[in-house]
Amino acid sequence: MDPTAPGGTERPSASTRWRCRQCGNLTRFDVLRRARVQEYVHQSLAGEPSVEETTVLEEVVEQVRCRWCGGVGTVELVPRPDAEPTVDRPGPASVRTAGPADATAGGGPEAEQL
Repeated sequence: MDPTAPGGTERPSASTRWRCRQCGNLTRFDVLRRARVQEYVHQSLAGEPSVEETTVLEEVVEQVRCRWCGGVGTVELVPRPDAEPTVDRPGPASVRTAGPADATAGGGPEAEQL
């Protein structure tokens, strides 16, 4: 199953998420997607259908619109802050916490970016 198509948008993965470049939104998006599914439908004796099983055969995200600012074409994939670094791209900068020796030298207990 290919998550994109010509003109489509890639779906977030376990190590990425969507972010609007225009306003910084990370949480609210309107997603237009096209899906081809196979469903197992059970009809009750009264004729009421209920879907008991769904298999997605193909899915394409055609458009992602930012819910906050309405931006279309402004949504990009960015790394999740808690994601494990991959071999393909460098991970986040190392963070070192000041130790007791640093506190006496005026370093204090703040974290320092290396």
